[in-house]
Amino acid sequence: MSNRLRTEIQEEEANEAVVEESPKQEIPENWFTTFLSKGVISTETATSALPFVLFLAFLGMIYIGNMHMAEKNIRDIDKLSKEVKELSWDYKTTKADLAFKSTLTEVIKRADTLGLKEPIAPPQKIVVKEDVQQ
Repeated sequence: MSNRLRTEIQEEEANEAVVEESPKQEIPENWFTTFLSKGVISTETATSALPFVLFLAFLGMIYIGNMHMAEKNIRDIDKLSKEVKELSWDYKTTKADLAFKSTLTEVIKRADTLGLKEPIAPPQKIVVKEDVQQ
């Protein structure tokens, strides 16, 4: 039995060693790269302006978060105002039902179901005589 696997590995390693490295490509000369390398913005100015740019990004995130929170509050206010209107309608209908049920005819109808009847005779006045001192 030959050591065939080891020879194949050695051949592959030999082929990998032959691979040539490609030369590093230079950055093409266009207006953007010229502006960043030779123009107003250089590596030093970009590095020194980095804290200010990060501060502006932080302010932008706070602004976006504030807008989301304001929109959420507006949605909550709209939802609560709809709920207040609905509860107001419920209050008005309940109040109207109570006014209807408290009329004399409705009270008499409900009292009849309990076995109570409206008195025909007017109420009598009870007079208490005070005793003279004994």
